[in-house]
Amino acid sequence: MPGGRLTQSERRQIASGLADGFAYAEIARRLDRPTSTVTREVMRNGGPVAYRADLAHHAAERRTHRRRQATTGGQQTPPQAHGRDPEAVREYEETFTTLFMQQGLPKMTSRVLTCLFTTDAGSLTASELVRRLQISPASVSKAIAFLESQGLIRRERDERRRDRYVVDNDVWYQSTMAAARSSAQLAEIARQGVGILGPDTPAATRLENIARFSDFIGESIARAAEQAREVLFTKPETTADGTAEPPADRG
Repeated sequence: MPGGRLTQSERRQIASGLADGFAYAEIARRLDRPTSTVTREVMRNGGPVAYRADLAHHAAERRTHRRRQATTGGQQTPPQAHGRDPEAVREYEETFTTLFMQQGLPKMTSRVLTCLFTTDAGSLTASELVRRLQISPASVSKAIAFLESQGLIRRERDERRRDRYVVDNDVWYQSTMAAARSSAQLAEIARQGVGILGPDTPAATRLENIARFSDFIGESIARAAEQAREVLFTKPETTADGTAEPPADRG
């Protein structure tokens, strides 16, 4: 399997495959590349509709040039903690960012969330995000506002009274519960339509099916989130002899 960066010819093959309606996996197979490579390439260059091979290639060249300038100018990437490979970390962060983008998050928001998830502390200030991602304070502010509105991060004050943006286990639980509440709201609105459109009409039947499906999904999500929180994040009680007591069987 070939390694290294994508060539301009490969990018043109990607554009051609997208135009023909091929899935990422099929395009990757034809290039003898991992599917993740093709997915990341497309998503960070406008997505399947806006992807242009020449523009993507120029963008890649500019990124490479900037990295070389930073290195020759003495602004080398700071050493990674725990002996991590900086290049491997960068590639992983790009993969994680691409995943969030595929799930509907804007690119800059995805970058901010990835940065928080891959930081050992699990929290960063706005200025730290600006410095790490090399983006404007306005971009950070916009991304933070969106992530807070979705319950994906929370805000706390540190000892210097700076806002820190945090991702932790409870935030992920709260985000999942917010998704469950959204599903329940959809069910409620759909059922309102049943009465308005008439219970025996095709449209009302469709809305009732949406409501029942949303009810089931929302309840399942909430139940699974509660169980996961209890099983995964509850510390075992300690017995008198100092050993951990296994959690009670709640089956």
